[in-house]
Amino acid sequence: MAELKHDDEMVYELADLFRMFADSTRVKIMSALMDTEVGVTELANGLQMTTSAVSHQLRILKDSRLIRSRRDGKGILYSLADDHVATILNMGMEHLNENRGGGI
Repeated sequence: MAELKHDDEMVYELADLFRMFADSTRVKIMSALMDTEVGVTELANGLQMTTSAVSHQLRILKDSRLIRSRRDGKGILYSLADDHVATILNMGMEHLNENRGGGI
């Protein structure tokens, strides 16, 4: 914690990171990518969204280094950038479930 107290740049970067998780569409996309690589069309169909809307969010997530892409023939497959992203999502769910069951 002392690291954050003295590093304003780190505080702003951390706030930007959490801002990526503040959008329900982005959370849905990252959740869909937790266990598999998925293309835009499959993601759009699964989330019942347009490919344009999904592509827009994928670009934001990729720019934030939360997801990565790789070419697969003519298509592009997306996945989480690393295990940290899945850990953040899982810890958030654990926190919510704990607070629901245990009261506040």
